[in-house]
Amino acid sequence: MSVSTSSPEKGISVVTIDFPPVNALPVRGWFELADAVRDAGRDPEVRCVVLGAEGRGFNAGVDIKEIQAAGHSALIGANRGCAEAFAAVYECEVPVVAAVQGFCLGGGIGLVGNADAIVASQDATFGLPELDRGALGAATHLARLVPQHLMRALYYTSRTATAAELRTHGSVWRVVPRAELRVAALELAREIAAKDGRLLRLAKAAINGIDPVDVRRGYRFEQGFTFEANLSGLADEIRDRFGAAGGAGTAGGAATAGVGRAGTAGAAKARPPAERRGAAEGRGAVDGSGEVEGDAGE
Repeated sequence: MSVSTSSPEKGISVVTIDFPPVNALPVRGWFELADAVRDAGRDPEVRCVVLGAEGRGFNAGVDIKEIQAAGHSALIGANRGCAEAFAAVYECEVPVVAAVQGFCLGGGIGLVGNADAIVASQDATFGLPELDRGALGAATHLARLVPQHLMRALYYTSRTATAAELRTHGSVWRVVPRAELRVAALELAREIAAKDGRLLRLAKAAINGIDPVDVRRGYRFEQGFTFEANLSGLADEIRDRFGAAGGAGTAGGAATAGVGRAGTAGAAKARPPAERRGAAEGRGAVDGSGEVEGDAGE
């Protein structure tokens, strides 16, 4: 389980997420990812960063098992880690191309929403099943992928959108077969890296400077409501209801009925109420068919 960096060709750095089975990152993973992206962007020889992942899906949020076992400290760590990783992608000194396959949920939306360009596989799905998990966050980033009213509808319903749908809204550069994803992402990165590196860095700073949305501030604002939901006990109530209703069979959710539910029903219910309120957002990863792939959360 790691975040690794490679240089397949001159001017391009590839940062790869590899946390099986569903790339649900632990707290340390988010900070490692932030450091890797920042370091790549600071390298004067790098002109473009490709952000990708191994396995079935790009990202399924945070490791819910870690958060539920550790209470408030892990919740705070995960939220800070997500904020730093999202910011690292946005503030990277050179353009970042996200290469997305399979599921891209929760924290994954924060990463790709802050990327400069997205190349996705045909089976890629994007969504924020936060409300099913008693959580909030990353609507700031989803709003960068789809129009405002669609973002709201997706957020309120916990539904996902396909790569093809995002392409119609202009947020995905190309949609390709999964087997061609890396090649397509490197092709775009190569075209970008062919430009003068000094001017690319100025261009990135200029484009960020005219962005009408302060994405770091927006996400931190959202996180405040996630803390409120957890501290009040509301998040636990929602996760309990979701699990009791058989939420594992729905798109986006195995965390409550699977590992997340076990953590709540077992360890979490055995803990004092104050500790239970520290449980963080949970979500499950799904593939393009809507079948649950594993346990995850943000």
